[in-house]
Amino acid sequence: MTKLYCYIFMFSTLILFGQKTVSQEDKIYNSIDVFVANPSAKALQNLTNTETEFWRNPKPKTKDELLAIVVLNCNKAYYENQFGQTEKAISSYEKAWQIYQKNKLSNYDIIEFCLKPLGNLYTVLGDYDSAENTIKQYFFIINTSKNYPDAEKQKFAAILNLSNVYQSSGKISLAIELLESTLKTEQLSNVQKGILLNNLGNNYILSSAGNLMHPEIYRKAENTFELAVHYLKNEKEQSETLSNSYRNLATLNRQRQQFEVADSYLAKAEKLFFQTQNQQPRKVAKLYYEKALLLFDEQKYDESEKQISAVFKILIPNYSSKNIFPNQNQLYAETVLIDVLDLQAEILFKQNHPKKALDAFKLSFYIEDLLMNGLIYENSKIITQIRARNRTEKCLLIYDRLYQEDSKIQYLNDAFQLAEKTKSGILKGYRSNIKDASAKEKQIIQQFQNVNNTIIKEQQKGDLANISKINQLIKKQNELMLLLKNIQSENPDYIPENIDLKGLFSKLEKDKAVLVYYFIGNENLFYFTLQNNRINFRHIYTAHRSMIEIVKFIDYFSSAGAITNDISGYNYYGKRVYDLLKLPSNVIYKNLIIVPDGILNFLPFEALITTESKTTNFAKMHYLLNDFKIGYNTSASFYLNSKPISNSEKTVLGIFPIFEKTAYELSYSKKELESIQSNFKGKYLENSTANFSNFKKNANQYSILHLSTHASSGDIETPASIKFYDQEILYSELYNLNINPDLVVLSACETGIGKLYKAEGAMSVARGFQFAGAQNLLFSLWKVNDYTTSVFMADFYKNIKKDVSYFEANANAKRDFLNDKSIPNAKKSPYYWSSFVYYGSISAEEKSGNYIFYIISLLTVIGLFLIFNHYQKWKIFTRFSKKRNTKK
Repeated sequence: MTKLYCYIFMFSTLILFGQKTVSQEDKIYNSIDVFVANPSAKALQNLTNTETEFWRNPKPKTKDELLAIVVLNCNKAYYENQFGQTEKAISSYEKAWQIYQKNKLSNYDIIEFCLKPLGNLYTVLGDYDSAENTIKQYFFIINTSKNYPDAEKQKFAAILNLSNVYQSSGKISLAIELLESTLKTEQLSNVQKGILLNNLGNNYILSSAGNLMHPEIYRKAENTFELAVHYLKNEKEQSETLSNSYRNLATLNRQRQQFEVADSYLAKAEKLFFQTQNQQPRKVAKLYYEKALLLFDEQKYDESEKQISAVFKILIPNYSSKNIFPNQNQLYAETVLIDVLDLQAEILFKQNHPKKALDAFKLSFYIEDLLMNGLIYENSKIITQIRARNRTEKCLLIYDRLYQEDSKIQYLNDAFQLAEKTKSGILKGYRSNIKDASAKEKQIIQQFQNVNNTIIKEQQKGDLANISKINQLIKKQNELMLLLKNIQSENPDYIPENIDLKGLFSKLEKDKAVLVYYFIGNENLFYFTLQNNRINFRHIYTAHRSMIEIVKFIDYFSSAGAITNDISGYNYYGKRVYDLLKLPSNVIYKNLIIVPDGILNFLPFEALITTESKTTNFAKMHYLLNDFKIGYNTSASFYLNSKPISNSEKTVLGIFPIFEKTAYELSYSKKELESIQSNFKGKYLENSTANFSNFKKNANQYSILHLSTHASSGDIETPASIKFYDQEILYSELYNLNINPDLVVLSACETGIGKLYKAEGAMSVARGFQFAGAQNLLFSLWKVNDYTTSVFMADFYKNIKKDVSYFEANANAKRDFLNDKSIPNAKKSPYYWSSFVYYGSISAEEKSGNYIFYIISLLTVIGLFLIFNHYQKWKIFTRFSKKRNTKK
């Protein structure tokens, strides 16, 4: 009773003396102060509880209160990052930025305390597009704001962070250009010069192709790092930055195998690093990883493993050093963990433990899948997938070695499954996600892609681009990205499933086909041949001559005269590449499915030479086309899941802009139109009616979409595109079409060519239609001739009219072209007939009429059998009766 009385007395006294209740704003700031005074990973929950309580309160929120929540989330994110919770930190920073933007708040340095660290963390997790957009956004804010505090300091930070993004995402030339330009034109302090020079030196190293560093690149990088040391060594409070310079010099000398020099630099770097206060666990872990890497290169594997164990202890709570690896359920999205596990695998392989090496690599793949699940932008996903490919190559070599030793078929199956996971993973993931997405998610995806395409088109204007408009679009894109992230985070993590090998073999048997599947690594070309319920697996080392020969063969299709001017050279390289690619011969089945990889996406396999000859008569040369009907697919799973071609009546939506009386006129396109129109019903749009709007409006109403127009493969900066009468459409603008035609025919130049990524294929117009839902496509691999295309297309559609499958119609049209006596020999060069390749299903639906016939036949047989059986019984009964009567 006494205690209760005291509380009542105290409360009454507070009221009497006019003490106000604590405001929501003060509660939030008090909570932040208490946490910051004694921060810990456990205490972070108190900040979360404060925020949860705030949002539960139904009262309207003031701007001051909302700003307090922004400050809370920024503080929370900072410490989440300090405690190694990178993904949570990103989420908290994103929330702070959303609240700040949405409510138009001010009086807080949102760049310093939110956007800068957010951009850096995106870079750490490989979300390079989000990082670039965030940095460009705060750079724009600084440039358009009057009297922004520390504007020059923030501009420098933006340039530095943007160069980091370019470096990490493989845009090395852009990073070098940005850094060199800044060093030449800006007034910088010694510290700023040292920091930029560190970045510049790293980019010089990365600009050297492969593992072979040219001496001039080495000298350039070394001079740059030494200059950074010169600027930083006398600067106070720059221990960590100077440490980075020495670490870079250590890396440079490690790569040159100058290990003693590398050791001395790394020792200096470590000493300086630990002079700094409040080292982040992740940064400490990265230093230990670099020490482990150096020890590995020095072949000191036991010592290297000790450093790896130290990294696990820092980054993984409750890690037990008794285990070689952490448990999978202890892992999370962190690139340093991937690097360390990959190194652990390399050590185990060197120590002759290949199976354990595979276990370590599997954990790396698991983390990479977690990273992939957090990405929204296609480009960032592709870069992550490329990193996974490098690991895949090492695993394939291990599986090959294990199979050579044990002859277990399971090793071949596992190798194939692993290669398949890297094939067109973004396309597979998109098609899978869009199928299961809610209406709301589909709408946001569509808006996101539309904004992205608008940004690209505005950027293509170069100096005339509207920077303010681009910034507004990036802002909108970020909002949509965060909405998508929130929706997709509610779904369970997407992990690619294994392909059904039994089903794949069954389909190949049904299609009477052989599957040849390629995987090109950094140093090896792998082949899988699937036939007769068995996988054959081989590889060759390709770092030098082999790939050069493939490139030389493809170069013959760069112009109309390249083959006719060097027929003997074409014959030679056509045969060399045929031998190199280990294509099957003397097989029962003559249907060949090819899953290409890397540069093989641009190779016309039909035009390979199986037997070299001295003839100059193109029709008499020995092409692979003579041995097989050839179809292609982007992955084995796309082939397995392809639906049979519809046997219903074919109708055509024809797009023929023709561009009469312009520089773009396609004079033979008219003949192509007339030929198709005479055989198939449909809608044929010519000239001005062949616009994009009409195409979108009608695309879902016809079984075949035929586009006879101009297209471009683009280049490094410009995306692939296709031309309608009224506008040029980027390949990525086709994603939102949501179509399901039986066939798309892209009768235009370079529709299968675009920026090439080994894992994903070409970013081409054909890819745009695949994203839109098209399964079966016919498209070109180079600039096609107007006249010969019209002849080829006429033959192709005549074959379809005869109920021949698209796959077979393509092969027949090419053979017909070669056998056509009205076409002169020069026009029978493979340049003219082998450009068009068919991707998709090779089997057709069985006709319903056939089912009826089979059913009638079966019933007739059953009926006859019953009649015959009844008759036999009757005969036996009669004979038996007669005998009985006789006896009687």
